[in-house]
Amino acid sequence: VILADEINRTPPKTQAALLEAMQEHQVTAGGKMHRLPQPFFVLATQNPIEQEGTYPLPEAQLDRFMFNIHVGYPSEDEEFQIVRLTTENRKIDLKHILSGEDVMKLQETVRKVPVADHVIRYALQFSRMTRRGEPNANIPDFVKEYVAWGAGPRASQYLILAGKARALLKGRYHVSTEDIRQVAIPVLRHRIVTNFNAEAEGMRSDTIVKKLIETIPRQQYDDLDATTAKMLRDQPAA
Repeated sequence: VILADEINRTPPKTQAALLEAMQEHQVTAGGKMHRLPQPFFVLATQNPIEQEGTYPLPEAQLDRFMFNIHVGYPSEDEEFQIVRLTTENRKIDLKHILSGEDVMKLQETVRKVPVADHVIRYALQFSRMTRRGEPNANIPDFVKEYVAWGAGPRASQYLILAGKARALLKGRYHVSTEDIRQVAIPVLRHRIVTNFNAEAEGMRSDTIVKKLIETIPRQQYDDLDATTAKMLRDQPAA
């Protein structure tokens, strides 16, 4: 696990090396290629307010990150715990919870979660409707007006994988369209590039995704979700 703190303060050359590691799971140093151990994944932080002296990540590198999560201020209870724990002379006893092998098994379990074709079609609409030049995609007017560049195929892949993970966390072994809606913003917000019109009117990528959720018809997909859930309930136990 690599935590790249304030990654947008990292020079482009270092960012490019990180991109190779994220994409190829290998690094090149001194002309030699080194395979990275598994599991390998990257977490990164950046300050969204202070931009002076920073190097914005290119879209190709942003696309390698599954989620873009906005971390706001802690709640009062959370801040209370932070202050109490960090102002005492207390030694923190960290315990080993999972091994690398355990993490890989959990990743395999997530990928094994079944997903119906209609859920995949639903997820595809979120990605394809952000692409202004996409044929036969019924591009909404607000996308044509405010989006310069839409989400690529990796967005669709991550919508499904995130939906599978959410389904397991909710105690289900099938993915619903509601799972896709719930993960849409963190999966898509950094993959939609807005234009000058959006900047002038304060239209953020989060708002674009919310409008997509409202725009994409739900009834037929919700009906198919109910049918799929019933079929799984009616299956005899193995």
